[in-house]
Amino acid sequence: MAIRQLRYEDDPILRKKSREVDVIDERVKILVQDMLETMYKEEGVGLAAPQVGVLKKVVVIDIGEGPIILINPYIVREEGENIDLEGCLSIPGKSGKVCRPEKVTVEYLDLGGNKNVIEGTDLLARALCHEIDHLNGILYTDKLVSIEEE
Repeated sequence: MAIRQLRYEDDPILRKKSREVDVIDERVKILVQDMLETMYKEEGVGLAAPQVGVLKKVVVIDIGEGPIILINPYIVREEGENIDLEGCLSIPGKSGKVCRPEKVTVEYLDLGGNKNVIEGTDLLARALCHEIDHLNGILYTDKLVSIEEE
């Protein structure tokens, strides 16, 4: 496995829409392992494939309870509102307050190609929304309520 090079705020790939994963093959599994390794090295809680230059709908998240791997994730339900601080590995040294749903329900495929549903609240809901936004070319800075310099 390998640490992948992060893409930063001014990289145009971060503004493009990702493609669905048609086949979960060895290349996708390697991508997932590399993304996990990169996320942990950078001490992030989530990473989307476009952040490492791959326009595929692949997300990894770990809010401290072990890795969650999502292929072709999409939000099927949102509830409530929560404004809180967010940052991004692709926008180092900055953070800002963003309004996100308090709770989300996301459908996705696991590495075995099985359809799954995950419900997230608080930090997990925020991470799911943030990473799924990356798959659609949206950065958290597009949704800022206020900015904070670190």
